[in-house]
Amino acid sequence: MTVTGYLADFSLPELFQLLEQGNKTGLLTICTLTDPTTVARHNHHIWFSQGQIVAAGNSLDQQGLMRLIAQRGWMGDRAVSRLAQTCQIHTPLGLCLKNQGVLTAEQLKLLFYTQVMRQVCALFALPDGWFQFDPKAPLPVSEMTGLIATATDVTLAGLRALKDWAVLDEKLPDSSSALISVVESKPSLRLNPNEWQVWEFTNGTMAIKDIAQQLNLPVAKVQQIAFRLIVTGLAEEMPIMAAPPASAFDLDDSTGLETSLPEAAAGAAPVSHSFLQNLVGFLKGKV
Repeated sequence: MTVTGYLADFSLPELFQLLEQGNKTGLLTICTLTDPTTVARHNHHIWFSQGQIVAAGNSLDQQGLMRLIAQRGWMGDRAVSRLAQTCQIHTPLGLCLKNQGVLTAEQLKLLFYTQVMRQVCALFALPDGWFQFDPKAPLPVSEMTGLIATATDVTLAGLRALKDWAVLDEKLPDSSSALISVVESKPSLRLNPNEWQVWEFTNGTMAIKDIAQQLNLPVAKVQQIAFRLIVTGLAEEMPIMAAPPASAFDLDDSTGLETSLPEAAAGAAPVSHSFLQNLVGFLKGKV
């Protein structure tokens, strides 16, 4: 089932997390134009295979990887096109050229970094955009180097490089909330020193603002680190329950106990009911 929505409702890190955890295969298209039906240079395409990113590009002409090879001066467009015709069906173009001795392993890594890591990481700075995930779209072997990256690794790289967090302000955990680990042992991800420091406090006992004070870091920076831990599946945000006043347990209090429901968080962006229905159906669907 095709799923569509807006990044203002469902951020790119959250979307990547769902696709990876659901082992989804297909094409994610992100459009930065006001009209999502318009096809223009502002379209960005990311191909997933079993939840992992295998290729990316700004067009669907199956020529992006060939152009990158030509721009590097390693081979002309026509020569690459002729060799591509000799590749076995379903074999990534980059891997085929490596097997023929045309490209080295290091050149493939450079191509993958330029095509995927650099292009996709830049998308985390988008203020908004319309997205569509099509699970029926075929994998583009002509755009694939044969290398892959987990959505988690790309998310970490993109968020670490993000300079302006205004686009994700509403997604950041509250400074009065705590963090709780959702993994049984230490993370296998390559966390940086500050991320490791915050990780040590994922026991649900200390508010983020207090963690910031303990580590001598700005509260906003700790909130950003906490968000990275959350969207990479390492931690969850949880409220710290305030201890009730002693008078609440006074047996002589004739007024009895009073309870109230917590107020909804201010500024939370509403998500349409139809979008949530589509998203739930998508997650329940088979890969």
